[in-house]
Amino acid sequence: MSDNQPTWRLKTPPPEAALTRAEQERLARRLEVSPLLVHLLSLRGLTSEGDMDKFLSPGLRYLHPLDRWPGIEAGAELLRQAVESGRRIAVWGDYDVDGITATALVKDFMAARGIDILHFIPDRLDFGYGLHLEGIRDLAEKGVGLLLTVDCGIANTEEIRAARELGMQVIVTDHHLPGQELPDADIIINPKLEGWPSPNLSGVGVSFLLMGALNRILPGPQADIRDFLDLVALGTVADVVPLDDQNRILVKNGLLLIKEGRRFGIQALKEISGMTPEESVGTGAIGFALAPRINAAGRIGDPDLAVRLLLEKNRDEARIMAEQLDRLNTKRKVEEQRILEEAIAQAESQLHLPGLVLHSEHWHSGIIGIVASRIVERFHRPCLILTKENGIFKGSGRSTPTFDLYQALLSCKQCLYKFGGHRQAAGLKLEPFQLSNLKDLFAWAVEEQLGANPAPPVLELDAELPFSFIDHTFLKELELLQPYGQGNPRPIFLSPPLSILRHRFFSQKKHLELHLSDTTDGTSLRAVAWRQGERWQDTPLEGRRVKIAYTPRLSKFNGLMQIELAVQEILAVE
Repeated sequence: MSDNQPTWRLKTPPPEAALTRAEQERLARRLEVSPLLVHLLSLRGLTSEGDMDKFLSPGLRYLHPLDRWPGIEAGAELLRQAVESGRRIAVWGDYDVDGITATALVKDFMAARGIDILHFIPDRLDFGYGLHLEGIRDLAEKGVGLLLTVDCGIANTEEIRAARELGMQVIVTDHHLPGQELPDADIIINPKLEGWPSPNLSGVGVSFLLMGALNRILPGPQADIRDFLDLVALGTVADVVPLDDQNRILVKNGLLLIKEGRRFGIQALKEISGMTPEESVGTGAIGFALAPRINAAGRIGDPDLAVRLLLEKNRDEARIMAEQLDRLNTKRKVEEQRILEEAIAQAESQLHLPGLVLHSEHWHSGIIGIVASRIVERFHRPCLILTKENGIFKGSGRSTPTFDLYQALLSCKQCLYKFGGHRQAAGLKLEPFQLSNLKDLFAWAVEEQLGANPAPPVLELDAELPFSFIDHTFLKELELLQPYGQGNPRPIFLSPPLSILRHRFFSQKKHLELHLSDTTDGTSLRAVAWRQGERWQDTPLEGRRVKIAYTPRLSKFNGLMQIELAVQEILAVE
């Protein structure tokens, strides 16, 4: 194995969730699932039949009552007063999928209740993330009396002060970590503040709760708030927030709505991504097909295009806009590959450092975040990637599972102009003369958290699984664990010893296809090791015995739905 390959470890349930074989079989009979699925549930810390049943069937009735979410009812009341007094309302969102879906949700809900509001999403290249004074002044000139932020605003103290001075009431809804100073808004709604029953909601999740509360107190017939769960699922999955109890409920029910295809914009995105209209959409399809196309609008185009797509009521118009987003996404992928190759070359010269700081003046600021994720995936160490805009270095950071990137940037704040984000992802700005200081401070911050000799990455495996166990019934049962995401990862299984019958590289040798035979009983299956072609192209593989870490799934191959193994890692046995 190379230095970058993780060590493999079989998971064990937490002590309170450990079950005997007899207990597994009893729960399996009660829940009408296999003992293996009960074991997978116990690995997720579930201890009782009731907890497991709720996990497998997370109905909306399990959502916390609205009065348990601080600020939600007060925010709804302020919005109601603005509506009834005829004040003009504007919603200000972010240009990523979470912000775009939150903006679309608020607009769509208001329209359903007969209320016309403005919306504004800043251009990433011109203004960057969050609120800016030029946009605030423009909204004031248009007569906006109440400004609602979604997925942004918690760090915009100056801009919100200006909005208040211009006569606006301001409601901040955000889910990013607040700084030491909170903005002087009329109401702040943020699950990262104290008292929230679920701190991991996405921006669109917070917006959904706020509109749900407003729906109850506006005069007139209520809208069916469930109709907006497709947007909640899309934004929540794309923002990679932990799929804890409440997020799981929202996403699971939202995915069912996406499958129904009621929203023409999402249906058009499915079609342009190669999915059939009736095809189920899981978190993987959102992460790899739908979200990148929506994100492409904010990364290298106009984010308003994505908002209009999600609100479009004409099927043909939705298809035209989906095609535009698809072209933008293709352009984004070409540019991403170019930047990635240059970033890899830089990273390979910094492998003596615990954390990577890569930079170039000509990299596209809308793409460096994706590249940072690819670098972390390849080299298993935290990474900051910077480019220059208007004389300032602007960057995106991504982290490894055990490293708190936001805390690291707090340690570097003396050389930063601005920063914000989460444990796993962040954004930053700095003056060019601070670049050397950032490299030193970031290296120190990484070593402070992970030590001078960080432990090698670990690939955790859910269970040993022979090929003979894998059939359509088992794959259908695995789908009960959906939605997958942070806090509920897709199960990864350990194979028995396998023999490689044949293999091929494809997509310019980027990916590796394997045909494998289980040596214990001769069962053969097709497998794909995505983005691992380069690693194995110089290794003789035919006839070799290996073990793999893999996830089984149904995939369309040669026009037919077939069982395919997605390979995480390959371990040579002999």
